[in-house]
Amino acid sequence: MTLAGSKAFIGQPAPNFKTTAVVNGDFKEISLCQFKGKYVVLFFYPLDFTFVCPTEIIAFSDRIAEFKQLDVSVMACSTDSHFSHLAWAYGVLKEDDGIAYRGLFIIDPKGILRQITVNDLPVGRSVDETLRLVQAFQFVDKHGEVCPANWQPGSETIKPGIKESKAYFEKH
Repeated sequence: MTLAGSKAFIGQPAPNFKTTAVVNGDFKEISLCQFKGKYVVLFFYPLDFTFVCPTEIIAFSDRIAEFKQLDVSVMACSTDSHFSHLAWAYGVLKEDDGIAYRGLFIIDPKGILRQITVNDLPVGRSVDETLRLVQAFQFVDKHGEVCPANWQPGSETIKPGIKESKAYFEKH
């Protein structure tokens, strides 16, 4: 798989889109720019009624209160619907089958892409890891410190800089 032609790059503005979404059972026009000022988790899945996709949709749905508590909007996109053009813009379209790879994008309140993950079709994503990543980016944004591997909320962080980080590395 290649992301050639993708407009989605870490540290760059997320490609804007306008589309029809299903919100609380109703069709509604939405665009990414209306979510400025808050974090967004945007994930693509191949098809609604397959094997792995429903498990991901249910897993994110079951944890939606945790995302809301972090002031994060979650959007799920499938090529089964109007979102097919959005899959092309984000470089997750599997062109030979006309379906989306399992792409997940974390977009910060300024509209900047902070994280991109693209899985092959047979493996679902971890909601726990998505929540951890959002919490880590929010921590970094607020405190200016960096989060080491496997960081969890409340655990030790690193002050960036050679001298400043020494305290962390002396302990570990």
